[in-house]
Amino acid sequence: MRERLLTILVKMGYYCALLLWLSCVCPLMVQKAGAQNNKAQKELKKQIAEKRKLAFQKMQLATYMIDAYYVDSVDVGQLTDDAIRGMLKDLDPHSTYSTPEEVKLFNESMQGGFEGIGVQFNMLDDTLFVVQPVANGPSEKVGIRPGDRIVSVENTVIAGINMPVSKITKLLKGPKGTSVKLGIVRRKTPGVLLFQVTRDKIPVYSINSTYMAAPKIGYIKLEQFGANSYDEFKEALKHLHKKGMKSLILDLRGNGGGYLQIATKIIDEFLPEKKMIVYTQGRHQPYHEFVTDGAGHFEKGRVVVLIDSFSASASEIVSGALQDWDRGVLVGRRSFGKGLVQRPIYMPDHSMIRLTVARYYTPSGRCIQRPYTSREAYADDLHHRIESGELQHADSVHFVDSLRYLTKGRRVVYGGGGIMPDVFVPADTTTEFFRQLAARGLILETTGRFVDDKRKELKRQFADVESFLTHFDVYEELFPLLCKKAIEEGITPPSKEKVSDYIILQLKALVARDLWDMNAYYFIMNKNDSVYKEALKIIQSDRYSTILKPN
Repeated sequence: MRERLLTILVKMGYYCALLLWLSCVCPLMVQKAGAQNNKAQKELKKQIAEKRKLAFQKMQLATYMIDAYYVDSVDVGQLTDDAIRGMLKDLDPHSTYSTPEEVKLFNESMQGGFEGIGVQFNMLDDTLFVVQPVANGPSEKVGIRPGDRIVSVENTVIAGINMPVSKITKLLKGPKGTSVKLGIVRRKTPGVLLFQVTRDKIPVYSINSTYMAAPKIGYIKLEQFGANSYDEFKEALKHLHKKGMKSLILDLRGNGGGYLQIATKIIDEFLPEKKMIVYTQGRHQPYHEFVTDGAGHFEKGRVVVLIDSFSASASEIVSGALQDWDRGVLVGRRSFGKGLVQRPIYMPDHSMIRLTVARYYTPSGRCIQRPYTSREAYADDLHHRIESGELQHADSVHFVDSLRYLTKGRRVVYGGGGIMPDVFVPADTTTEFFRQLAARGLILETTGRFVDDKRKELKRQFADVESFLTHFDVYEELFPLLCKKAIEEGITPPSKEKVSDYIILQLKALVARDLWDMNAYYFIMNKNDSVYKEALKIIQSDRYSTILKPN
């Protein structure tokens, strides 16, 4: 026993000595390792800084030498633009460079307006044909009417000389308050009428259509997430609420996105407070969450969202948040798959780089960005979807199982390649006759001419869109005109029995658009739209709840 006690004491002494040694030496070792690590990090930072400095010097020197010594004259500005594009092309498909002119056009569309004369127009026979002047806009105020043809701007003839539309648009636009003289040719009025138009701010709307799809069911078509989109959306909700809306169909098909902050505000209308909408993170961008504030105006009613292959970015943020929180049912086809966040960087000449700085993630944690091995393959994605049969068959879409996530209600969803809707609806097929007509612009041309000839008669005959939809017979005059034009272009029209319903509805909708507005167009087109009709069925039945709570 004594010997055993001695042994224990000896061991304890050994361990105490060891612990004492470690307590003295280890901090020194850690300090030494830390110092070595700090030194290595400083050395690495120094190397990176030198490498960066060298790269800047190379670029500067190359530009100077080419400008100073190249055998022929060069456009240094264009050279710089090309160099920037070259640097961006191997990064990702959404890091891009825009010239000052491109930036201006982009800002006009996203900021909700531009400055000009305020007309919606088509080109017919190389002449600008006024479809509709903007309501209360500068052109309407001076008496310009639908069907008028603008043949000159100031002293410049723009009709019959094959002037590019971009150049005509540039002549018509200008700073608010400036004046422009327009030469107008009007049917049954001799000579050229002269109008002095004072340019003004012309609104560009994000919402093209708002109406009651059925009793207590509203419909909103949102084209983009621009600077004014949230205000427009709130007004649309308010308008539909007054008409008794209890459920909503939100159409995001073809919506390529826009401002992330606007998307988060719109989602806030549907979710209660303190719910994550989306989060972003990048190499130099810290983790950032967007969370609801609970001040929404539609937190209870049923929601169905329509998406397709062109629903991208901000559209996918909205769709993804509603799906992850089991707040709404998604109907249509797989979305585009853009999960990258761009930061605009303005250059001294007002050009701009849109640089990807982060990825965004839906509340369940999924990033829906699809792979981008090359820009060519990325741009060809839609063609691949068509070839693979994805637009017709849901089982042609394949997701990686490792990118499997769960919604709040434990429903399975996937990341890595767009958002798959809860209910898949195949794309409407178009006939070869329709594709040939559309490719040559014959449908728009024929409906434009028809409305130009019959506008007063049609307006007198049909008091509103509903009566037009019910009673206007496309086969009576319009379709024969289209067939005649097709034959002139060498296209053989089908017999009346084989004409697709889509063509007939498209013709009727385009005439309605030119007589009234885009709201009339979608009101008619949706009547035979398979995705829209499926959404109506779901939102009015118990199937809605079954989809969101499958267990």
